[in-house]
Amino acid sequence: MNETIDTILDRKSVRKFTETPISKQQLTTLARAAMAAPSAVNRQPWEIIIVTEQALLKKLGAALAHAKMTAGAAAAFVICGNMERTGEGAERELWVQDCCAASENLLIAVTSMGLGAVWTAAFPFEDRMASVRQILGLPEGIVPLNVIPMGYAAAEVQGHDKFDGTRLHWEGWK
Repeated sequence: MNETIDTILDRKSVRKFTETPISKQQLTTLARAAMAAPSAVNRQPWEIIIVTEQALLKKLGAALAHAKMTAGAAAAFVICGNMERTGEGAERELWVQDCCAASENLLIAVTSMGLGAVWTAAFPFEDRMASVRQILGLPEGIVPLNVIPMGYAAAEVQGHDKFDGTRLHWEGWK
């Protein structure tokens, strides 16, 4: 294999973190990796909010039932779509794919730096999006896709091989 494939296969969801902070330089590097994602028509509709303030992390954790671990994270990335940078018609919805690509880049980069993270959905759940919008003061036209709490793992998390050869099809559906 190679280092990139090894990092992808090593990625796992981490939900418990130590209190060790993540440096601003590391967080900026992670944002750079996220923004290196491919994007339809190169629109790059993402906006990234990095949260390190403990009070805000605790508010997000308290408000989001599926993201309670945010309260104990060193940081969280909130990947949002900027609706002013989307296309028209059906192309308008491509922001989701673009921001998902940025999110996956982020998760792989987190793993490569010896950190752990977990993807928690905000979009398409109105209550979750409303909580994120209110807590972080998002302007109209900015849609939170997810909240990704991160930090140094408090314990070793065992990954598992997700490859399933029965879902692999060659030359069509067979």
